[in-house]
Amino acid sequence: MKRTQNEKISQIKIETLIVGIDIGKETHYARAFDYRGIEMSKLLIFSNTAEGFELLDRWMLNACRQQC
Repeated sequence: MKRTQNEKISQIKIETLIVGIDIGKETHYARAFDYRGIEMSKLLIFSNTAEGFELLDRWMLNACRQQC
């Protein structure tokens, strides 16, 4: 089922944390924003390893706690 842009936008709530990730071969960059597009956390640079993704997970949980 195709969704219109308005339907997609209506799914974003006050509690929504938006994470953008720039994927690279060895290094990734992530930023977190609230529902208004305001940055919630500083840039995270993490490696393409299990430890790097664990760091990303902790970083997202921390950003979510700050927002909620």
